[in-house]
Amino acid sequence: MNEETRVQIDQPIPPFQAQATGGRTVTEKDLQGHWTVLYFYPRDNTPGCTNEAKDFRDLYPEFQALGAEILGVSRDSLASHEKFKAKLELPFDLISDPDETLCRLFDVIKEKNMYGKKVMGIERSTFLIDPEGVLRREWRKVKVAGHAQEVLETLRQLAQA
Repeated sequence: MNEETRVQIDQPIPPFQAQATGGRTVTEKDLQGHWTVLYFYPRDNTPGCTNEAKDFRDLYPEFQALGAEILGVSRDSLASHEKFKAKLELPFDLISDPDETLCRLFDVIKEKNMYGKKVMGIERSTFLIDPEGVLRREWRKVKVAGHAQEVLETLRQLAQA
């Protein structure tokens, strides 16, 4: 994928189509008309990913009060996502990206070191998209603790600007 098709700060999100929980198909047009928090995480049911999902879940009413939707993205199957969403009682949908289309669009596939082996995986990252569908902020190499709160604070500042 070339640079032009990757997401850039202050540029509109390029066209895409992805399958999400609840039988939903999500496109770039679904990200318009409201703020969107699009967060990428490595895997359902792992400790860090579970904590991150819970943090976004617990702050969801505050995100909604600011007119924001949240979408989580990983390479897990829709079946895995449906179970993960139900188990954690997530009020937002999760996008399944098994072919890494969205992951590559947002440039989150990185080489990682897993138990001494080099593997390609999702680097925990979050993107804040404005109501016009333009990328306004990005967080890469995210540490889970305090991250959802930081995204919320950034949204508060931008939504009031």
